[in-house]
Amino acid sequence: MQVKPDDTITVAKTVSEFDVYQFAGLSGDFYEAHVNQALMEKSAFGERIAHGALLVGFMSAAGTALIALVRQRGDQSTPVSLGYDGIKFVEPVRFGDTVTVRYTVESLDVERHRSTAAITVTNQHDRTVAVAKHIMKWLPKD
Repeated sequence: MQVKPDDTITVAKTVSEFDVYQFAGLSGDFYEAHVNQALMEKSAFGERIAHGALLVGFMSAAGTALIALVRQRGDQSTPVSLGYDGIKFVEPVRFGDTVTVRYTVESLDVERHRSTAAITVTNQHDRTVAVAKHIMKWLPKD
């Protein structure tokens, strides 16, 4: 296991209307906050917002980028996600927002082949929009 404490990856993505509608189609989540502009214009948000679960997908992309970094060091394990703890959606993400996922390994459990990372998602105004912890299992090569 060649992942290290303080390994950090950042991944950025501008959230488009296409992204949100594509995600709605894949997930079956057509909640009005995401797809009904007329209704949302009358809401406290004033416009449609992205799915929180879409942000979790971006968190997953950051975890995959960390795997690529560790593999560059020669790690031959098979990493798998064990889950996300404490996911909080702090502020809405609007169409056109650019979100940056910062994924930082906080701790390692070498005996159990696990890493725990802190994830912070910010928008283009450097405002936190989501946070989580991610647990990854690094299955050793047989």
